[in-house]
Amino acid sequence: MSIRSRGAARLAVVTAASGLLAAGAVAAAGSAAAEEVPRQRGGATATLGGLQTYDQAVVREGGSSQRVPAGLFEMSVEDGGTLQTYCVDIHSPTQKDARYQETPWSGTSLNRNRDAGRIRWILQHSYPQVNDLAALAKKAGASSLTEKTAAAGTQVAIWRYSDGARVDAVDPQAEKLADYLHKSAQASIEPKASLTLESPAVSGRPGERIGPVTVRTDADAVSVAPPGDSAASGVKVVGRNGKPVKSARDGSRLYFDVPKDAPDGSAALSVQASTTVPVGRAFTSETRSQTQILAGSSESTVSATATADWGAKGAVPALSAEKNCARGGVDITASNKGDAPFTFRLMGVKHTIEAGTSQTVTVRLQEDQAYDFTIVGPNGVEKRFRGVLDCRTEGSGIGTKAQPANQPSPASAGGTAVGADLAETGSSGNTPLIAGIAVGFVLLGGAAVFFVRAKKDPTETPEEAATEK
Repeated sequence: MSIRSRGAARLAVVTAASGLLAAGAVAAAGSAAAEEVPRQRGGATATLGGLQTYDQAVVREGGSSQRVPAGLFEMSVEDGGTLQTYCVDIHSPTQKDARYQETPWSGTSLNRNRDAGRIRWILQHSYPQVNDLAALAKKAGASSLTEKTAAAGTQVAIWRYSDGARVDAVDPQAEKLADYLHKSAQASIEPKASLTLESPAVSGRPGERIGPVTVRTDADAVSVAPPGDSAASGVKVVGRNGKPVKSARDGSRLYFDVPKDAPDGSAALSVQASTTVPVGRAFTSETRSQTQILAGSSESTVSATATADWGAKGAVPALSAEKNCARGGVDITASNKGDAPFTFRLMGVKHTIEAGTSQTVTVRLQEDQAYDFTIVGPNGVEKRFRGVLDCRTEGSGIGTKAQPANQPSPASAGGTAVGADLAETGSSGNTPLIAGIAVGFVLLGGAAVFFVRAKKDPTETPEEAATEK
């Protein structure tokens, strides 16, 4: 539901970054195929279908006003399920068919928003959670509500808290609903993830149980899939009692049981469940498509993955990464379960993780900064992490030359299709904004590019919650 392009500043970052990366960065990465690690700790992954139930709203700012569509988006969950969402970033475009991932509030603009809990209250007390529209209209003092006007009124109330926007619903009854929800909203806590794993990366020695990886879910049970080559490697996923497990529940602790004679290596386990995703969970995309917040969920498939690395001697690091909007960057965590220090450089600074310890380093980024880097560890292991730092909404004025659209644009579903927005998002949600960047980390508006490689135990970043409980 973009009302304007974020414009030249973003384009300048992309242009500068592309220019710096063009010469040498791809070559430096080498030809080895890197294992792509999930960018989030788990939950629902879905594809944006577009704005489905909506009416009109008017945004006023800086003496200008603009009409925009306001209402419910629909997403299709991978492996089954449907989500309904509202947006929480009125100034950003949406990309039809963009891929979204369930994300904690700490990785979105809601992290800095003291009214985020009020937004969740609105979601819980309005359409579609409340589908008795006559009763909802009565509470709001409206004569009647349709699905379209109820969705528009709800979105308008959310925008007032998510963006601090001066926005009103065009339909008078929808406006009454928006006013009622805005004035009545109360603080609520962030909902728990539908499914996540703590920790997403662990390490240890062959011949021992490596972990734990703790299951956190609102589902009754989750299925546990062992490493794909477990029959050949002998690696098993076991519980605290050492017995192989095929299912788990909230609070279950899982371990990688690695044979003593196993060569140095790595493995991954996956868990999956069918559940309804909690209302108020945030969803973000790596394609700079605006952040969404969940309003309703069918029974949906959710999943999460954790990795383990092991070695007989030397440093044995576990690496993971997570967005940290409170600090404006990406937290990179390295733990070392080996018997020798693990050393790497990050932003020109040398970091040493002593045996048996862990350290988290925050790589600070500019807003809307794209990052894409490969972590090279011992034994030839390479892991790739990528994403976009999208931690703020943009409250600058409405472009006076923007032409309002009565219908959502196919390229930016739900948004006003201003030329700059279309140029920025492209015609496909799957088109990367920075094309051709294979393995690199663009920092500070393209001012630097770096690769983290230890000398013999090259290993890089990410965040790991390898907390042994």
